[in-house]
Amino acid sequence: MTFGENLQFLRKRANLTQEDLAEKMEVSRQSVSKWESNLSYPETDAILRLCSLFHCDMDTLLRGDVSRRFGEDASLWDKHMNGFAAAIAGGVGLVLLGVTLLMLLGEFFGWVMAGGVVFFLFLAAAVTIFIVSGMNHDIFLRQHPGIGPCYDKEEMDRFERRFPLLIAVPVVLLLLGLTAMIPMDMNAPARFTKDQWDAVCGGLFLLCVTIAASALTWAGIQHSKYGFPEEKMTPGERKVGRIWGVGKVGRIWGVGMVAATALYVGLGYGLDLWKQAAPVIYSVAALLCAALTILVKKDDEA
Repeated sequence: MTFGENLQFLRKRANLTQEDLAEKMEVSRQSVSKWESNLSYPETDAILRLCSLFHCDMDTLLRGDVSRRFGEDASLWDKHMNGFAAAIAGGVGLVLLGVTLLMLLGEFFGWVMAGGVVFFLFLAAAVTIFIVSGMNHDIFLRQHPGIGPCYDKEEMDRFERRFPLLIAVPVVLLLLGLTAMIPMDMNAPARFTKDQWDAVCGGLFLLCVTIAASALTWAGIQHSKYGFPEEKMTPGERKVGRIWGVGKVGRIWGVGMVAATALYVGLGYGLDLWKQAAPVIYSVAALLCAALTILVKKDDEA
């Protein structure tokens, strides 16, 4: 395919008119028409901007076949990012599961030290996953220069319609877990002491937190997989996002849940507030992250 045919394919795939592309490139529509007709070629800096806009390397754009390359890249990118999302979400789940076991082991068996060891083992496993997955993602990008989100508008629109549900369901699960703690706390079975039953209620709530946080982290990385946040990123943010494979949404939930866990463990060890602190800290963290996600989405759409 010629450069003009490649450009026309990419423009139509992105559901852009010649006027839309001209506006993004800050040129006239006639210039875009000439490029697609191979009557003229853009300057080097314009070619680089086209490569960035369509997530394509220069060699493929100028001399390759982008239709075949995008078919191959779409499958490779999708498989890699799905695995990356699962790994990071699993790491988040491990951290929170370790916190749950730490609380239950200390309350039911008096194994405070053992619970601490279990928590730090889970934390070490999670950190290993984060480091290995992040470095593998960086290697993947270096081995496949120019690769990136390569979905057509229909696929992106379909995910955009699903995304609010992917955020809402885990948050609702978190709030339902918090709501269930109230009647459960008032109806403790006779075979449990008050402290033990509080630990059971707190443990069930933390399991809801674990599921919700893992699901939200997965959803955030899936959002960046489709490339939605990148257009609104600064160059520095875009570089960080491509290295770690997460956009604004992924960073919001990742930082929020890590900060909440650090605060919870600190209050647990420092003030022995394992059962009391969990509902407040994680509920507030989830609501703040949800609010920030909505604000980011509105900013991206502006």
